[in-house]
Amino acid sequence: MTNGAGFYWHLIFFHIPPYHPYLPIFAPMKMKFAQRIMLGYYKAKLNTLGMISPRKAAEAAFDLFCTPYGRSRKLVVPPIFHKAEKLSFLHEGNKINGFRWLPENPNGKKLIIIHGFRSYSYKFEKYILPFKKEGFEVLAFDAPAHGISGGSKINALIYKRMLMEADALYGPFYGWMGHSLGGLAASLAFEELSDNQARKLVLIAPATETEHALQGFFNLLKMEEPIQDAFRQLLREITGKTVAHFSVSRMVNENEVPILWIHDRQDLICPFEDVAPVINQELPHIKFLITEHLGHSKVYKDNKVCKEIVGFLAAPLS
Repeated sequence: MTNGAGFYWHLIFFHIPPYHPYLPIFAPMKMKFAQRIMLGYYKAKLNTLGMISPRKAAEAAFDLFCTPYGRSRKLVVPPIFHKAEKLSFLHEGNKINGFRWLPENPNGKKLIIIHGFRSYSYKFEKYILPFKKEGFEVLAFDAPAHGISGGSKINALIYKRMLMEADALYGPFYGWMGHSLGGLAASLAFEELSDNQARKLVLIAPATETEHALQGFFNLLKMEEPIQDAFRQLLREITGKTVAHFSVSRMVNENEVPILWIHDRQDLICPFEDVAPVINQELPHIKFLITEHLGHSKVYKDNKVCKEIVGFLAAPLS
């Protein structure tokens, strides 16, 4: 299944804002020459292939949609990660690497930190000590094709399955904290846990609506309708579900689980407009923290946000 990956692909690979009904339509003249050449190549490749076989073009587009480009190999290891227990397991042929920290005064509960697209566990270093001080055992794993884990492809279902396997091997995780694509993957996994009402979920700027990410991808590459239709059909065949199923909004409406949802009004990657309808529903099991001017990647680094998350997870279940 695909997900926010394609959304981030054009955001980060080309360094431009995504197409979205609330944002200006993508303007090629603002791109660097090499970026325009690369974008033009993919447009021509997919649409030429689509004239021969929309299905083949859809398969090529799906492969592109699920490929994180520009993976960093020079990762700076924060000091606290040197003190972690190193963990690893094999998931769908890829080695998944992670970390575990044990508290001095255990409360008997475990938490998992779930990073987003083109991110990795090291970026969440500021949460380790506060969680440990509350007595939590803390775990974090790099997703397939990310950080120090193996693999070349990522999508919400791959990530979801990885998280569920981690929960089976090292959990159960009482608290799940997911950012961006990690928030979507965590939501999909969380709803399949039989005891999810006895756990807590923190969503930080989650990739809320896959439909919008997918449409942005189609618009960026100017994919013809037959290719778009074939792409959607391919997704149904792979997942057995429509794109609408892969929605955080759907999940939180169908599962009354304890949730803290944090989102910034100026988030251009996972737009606030996708979140507003959920806020307006005033669902009693969701607590919202809306921030200003932190965007998508700074929001989880904010001290107030960190304090709010730690407090939410440390508080007793109501």
